[in-house]
Amino acid sequence: MDRELYGREAVFHESGLAARLTGLTPDGFARTAYEHGDDPPVTVFTGGRGMGKTALLKQLRNAYRSATPLALLDCAHIEPPADHGPGWNPLTGALAELAVQLAPKVYAAKPVQFPRLSLGLVAVASIGWSQEDDERARRDLQRLGPVLATVDAAKGAAVNWVGKVLAKLAATFAEATAPMAGLLAEATVETVLEEVFGRFQRTSESWYGTYRNAGGRGKAGLQQLAVDFAQGGRRRREAEDFLVGALIEDLGRAYTGLTRLGTRRGRPVLLLDNAHEPLGRRLVEPILRARAAGRRDHVVVIAASRVRDHDGIRHATRLRLPETAHRAPCPRGPDVTSGILAVELTPLSPAQTQNAFDRFDPAGRTPAELARGVHRLTGGRPLGVILLGRTAGEAPAPLRSTLTPGSLLDLTVELREDAAPVPVAPALLAALLPGVNPGPFAVLATAHDEESARVLARTRLRGESPDGDMVLRVRDQLRGEDWPEGPEHFVADPLLRALLLHRLRFEDGEQYATWRAVHETLHRHYAGDPAGQHRLHHELALGRTEDAVTHLRLTFPDPDVVGWLGRLRFIASAPYPRGRDGTGPDPRRAVALGRQPADRLPAGLDDDATELQLLIRRLLHAVWLLTDPLALPDDEVTDKLAHELRQLSGRHRTGNSPLWDAATHWPKDIRAWRGLSLPPGTGIGV
Repeated sequence: MDRELYGREAVFHESGLAARLTGLTPDGFARTAYEHGDDPPVTVFTGGRGMGKTALLKQLRNAYRSATPLALLDCAHIEPPADHGPGWNPLTGALAELAVQLAPKVYAAKPVQFPRLSLGLVAVASIGWSQEDDERARRDLQRLGPVLATVDAAKGAAVNWVGKVLAKLAATFAEATAPMAGLLAEATVETVLEEVFGRFQRTSESWYGTYRNAGGRGKAGLQQLAVDFAQGGRRRREAEDFLVGALIEDLGRAYTGLTRLGTRRGRPVLLLDNAHEPLGRRLVEPILRARAAGRRDHVVVIAASRVRDHDGIRHATRLRLPETAHRAPCPRGPDVTSGILAVELTPLSPAQTQNAFDRFDPAGRTPAELARGVHRLTGGRPLGVILLGRTAGEAPAPLRSTLTPGSLLDLTVELREDAAPVPVAPALLAALLPGVNPGPFAVLATAHDEESARVLARTRLRGESPDGDMVLRVRDQLRGEDWPEGPEHFVADPLLRALLLHRLRFEDGEQYATWRAVHETLHRHYAGDPAGQHRLHHELALGRTEDAVTHLRLTFPDPDVVGWLGRLRFIASAPYPRGRDGTGPDPRRAVALGRQPADRLPAGLDDDATELQLLIRRLLHAVWLLTDPLALPDDEVTDKLAHELRQLSGRHRTGNSPLWDAATHWPKDIRAWRGLSLPPGTGIGV
């Protein structure tokens, strides 16, 4: 098994999900029992960007491609051929690609032929041909050569049959008095049957006798198929569904009876990436409908979907990946989509993240807590874990002992041996938000809700979206990509928000002008906030801490101590305005430990108020450092935080109990890599 697929043992174990679906173990291809008998479910792995769906499908391909007929198709990237005719669309292109991948000889079995699919594709290819443009017909026919080569490799790869088809078409044009689509399809199919198909394959056209209005006559069915495809709309969908059925039927025929070496082992496998895209559903839904109607096939369909909840899987059986290790029941109900087993990919655990880092840094030259810090930042998202683990392993020797999750984002990493290293943060952001301009996302990542995001859009993004509300466009894109939502941040995912804020901070070099402008905008927006926490949050992001300390000192005597702790926690969740490539201790550490005197104090403070001001200053910087997902915990600062909270507990007249509890439980939360619980000890963190 590929060592980078940590936490995916439930799929690749000898008795794992893949083995029980295919009937073959990944290593050695030994036969194993089928879990679902003659009714295998369509298995859909779900998970957002960076959760390892594509890597999982590629590993399935690598594990099984020499054992059983197998194809891997990305439903989001079907490249249209140049100057194609109307008989090509993403579905027909995908079916041709699948057939070519499924055809080659595998272990102990001869190649798979696709005569029925070939005839259907030939028929629909003919709908756009004209007598004045036989060059298009020639190109379309030659494009189908690889599919026809699955029927007869020598004849399909040759080109002489193309000339004979064109000659037959010319005669058809001359004699035609009726609509052309069906006649051209008939003429094309007849010539292909004569010139490419052998004696035993010619009967395959009779399968189309079950098509609409065919009356048992195969050529009539192929004619009608071409007419329906040309018509578009619902009729085209019916024709497309039948073409999908042709692929499945050809695969099934390859498993009927005996081959030269006996019955075929296992089952054929279709791997569909980005199956939530329209093409993915157009490939999968005809298979599901046929199975729901009682037409059984033994094709293993394994798909990946970035969207957990959409109509295509509304009645699926849902399991989390670890639950499928030994058994994955999928009872069929009355709804067509009950034939789907939706398996949610789970994040990597802290132990699996540590294993990944140990692979890239076997000598342990990086800080012991770095892997755990990266797990907190990424939430165990495999893409982030693996990329940052590789970055740590490649880091320059002088930096290794001082690395933090934040400093990893500033480095470069080699993604390919034949390409120069690339900056980590932009590369990871591009992988998590592909194909979009990240600029507006970076600005809005500083917002807390739609209202504050709209303030930023009006002031900072006026020219970005002339045709609609930029805030709603970004919000809908995040939802469409299945990113989580939360109450305190417009961009709720910690990793995505950190990457966007990194871009905002450093997009204009060391000037930080955009960073300052955005946070100043929100600072002004919250000027009238009576609680003050949002305004002070952005003051910290601007590097100004005095007002936050003073506010917390003045409000400390209030009886609502839990509310005061909540404001402290929220203010200190501000992103730290760090410099690029910073080395050495974090400046917040010296302040938290009382080793950095205050530049100035508010005027008129007596000794007691001064002591409280300095105590809260130390506490604020401790919380700011210890809860920063880009930093690493510090035992000395954690102990100091507990000490300061106990000191505050003795100072408060009525609310000493929550402060004492915070002194007890917040260090436990920090050492357990949890958010600070509120009320302290409840386990409810951020």
